[in-house]
Parts: sequence; C-alpha cells; structure tokens
Amino acid sequence: MEAARNGGADFGQSLREARQAIGAAGPEEAIAAAHLLVDASAEVMPQRGGWLAALAGSLAEKGVDVDGIPVVERLSGIAAGAVTFAETWGPDLPDPAQGPNQQIWERTRQLMGERARIPMQCWYALPHFTKSAVTLLTYSPATRVAVRDHDDVVDRAAEYCPELEYVRDLRRMLDGEDLLILDRPTRRGWSVTIHGVGDNFQLHTLLAAALVGRALPGTPPDLRWMRCFTTGEVEPGTPPVTGWWRLTDAHGEQIRNEGVPADIPVLGETRVVVLDPPPYPSSWPPGRRFPLIPGSLALDATYHPDDLAAWWPILKPPQTARPH
Repeated sequence: MEAARNGGADFGQSLREARQAIGAAGPEEAIAAAHLLVDASAEVMPQRGGWLAALAGSLAEKGVDVDGIPVVERLSGIAAGAVTFAETWGPDLPDPAQGPNQQIWERTRQLMGERARIPMQCWYALPHFTKSAVTLLTYSPATRVAVRDHDDVVDRAAEYCPELEYVRDLRRMLDGEDLLILDRPTRRGWSVTIHGVGDNFQLHTLLAAALVGRALPGTPPDLRWMRCFTTGEVEPGTPPVTGWWRLTDAHGEQIRNEGVPADIPVLGETRVVVLDPPPYPSSWPPGRRFPLIPGSLALDATYHPDDLAAWWPILKPPQTARPH
C-alpha cells in the first residue's frame, strides 16, 4: 500500500507480492487486506487505484466480504476524469487496455496543459474500477443498498465503457423492496417482496410463478425457467419464456420487460404493478441478467377485491401498447 500511496517505482513488484500474499492469506487476513485495498484505491492516483480496486474485486470473488462503497464512490470521480479526457481528445480514442505511452502523454499535455495527468490516468483506470465495481456490487447487497442513487457522470461514461451499464443497473437493484400487484380483470391483489431481481423479465417470470395456476388461471412457468431465474443456471434445451401479461404502472404506462423494477413509479409509498391482458405475444430468453445474484419473490399478503376498492379509481387505464 505504501508503494501505491507514495508513488514509488516499485509499485508493480509490490502489487505482485500483494497478490501472492493474499492468495495464501487466511480468512481474517483476507478481510483485513480487503479493507486496506478499498480504502487505498479511493486515495491514491487513479491508475494505481484501479489496480488495487481490481485486487479487492478478486477477493470478493473468492468469498471475502468486501465493503465496495469506497470503490463505487471513487468510480464517480474516475468516470468524470475519463469523460473529460475523451471529450478533449476527440475521435480515435486510445485503447485503455493498451496502457499509456509517451506519445499519448505528449498529446494529452498539448490538449490539456498542466491538468493533463489526472484525466489521462482516469481514462486508463476506468476499466479496472468498472470491473471491480461490478464485482463488488454483485457480491455485496449492503454495497448495493448504500450506493443506490443515480450517478449521472457514471452513466454518461458508459458511452466509452459499456460495462458501466451493469454498474448502473446493479446500483439500482431493489433488495427487500415491497411491490403491490393488482390484477385488473379479477380486481384481486397481492403484496410481494423482491430480492436480487435484475430486470423486469425476471420480475415478470417470478410473478407468474407465484400467481399463475394458483391465484390466477393460466399455464404456470416451466420449472426450468424458475430454476434459472432464482438460483440455477440455464439448462440445455430450456425454451424461451412466454409472457403472461402486459405489466402496467399506476399511470397506465407499460412497464417494459427490458427495464428494471426501480423504473416502476411509486404511488404514495408503494410501487404498483398492474397485470393486464397482453395485447400481443411476447417471449424472452431464460436466465438472470446477473447470474451470480440469487433472485426471489415472496408472496406476503393476498387481498380480496373489496380490500382494493379505493385503488382502482386512482389507477389509469392502460395506454396503447406497441410491440418492441
């Protein structure tokens, strides 16, 4: 860590030694190393911080409980610097995977003057911080909850680093979120709680598993769909999922399967999902967007139509839907 903080030329050798030491470390030592790595990654120069963040991510992959908040928060500044570099450089951006060279440094300094070093380092550090953030957000629900808000700068940088789209959606994943589900044809309703739901394809399928063939008529989901949308892998030969409804929000707008549950508007203090008959057939590939995150949907309460009489007058009818 001292080599990273002090800018010593022996950083590369120190990093290799740290990797070897961590590989042989016991559980308590690995946790202590993870704390040091994430804290240092947020403090040192961007390029070196990126390597430390990547090492912290590798610890999370091995089962170490890593607090990813410092890395995700530092990512915002790294993304801002990378966007500045990209917008100043113009077309034909250098490949960040190749690393900087003297020619790139000279051109950056010509374009940006004395402030050139940090944006250039941010450009080359962005992939490392992005990969680490995806890993840490994947393995740590606590990190996801702590950094749930939007970050417009990070989202802008996705133009140059598409993997940041995963950071965006992981940051918005709703763990332990309550939803009110209302079936327009029967006027019945349910409260559910979701965990680890990465997109509305997954939400749609899990809702069908909880309701269809039980509380509502229809063909229940294939068991293979259920396994791969909760904790399992996609089994060979698993067919595409066939949709059951058009999901609609409280304003009558279609809830796109391509979106995420966080897109669903809140009415009062509750996200409301209305089940409407599908205007056209829909289908999608089986499997979770984030395969390493288990997904679940728990049915908490069932409501009789009389219980929901006050809801229907304030819900808008479904707007015209067009297939995508």
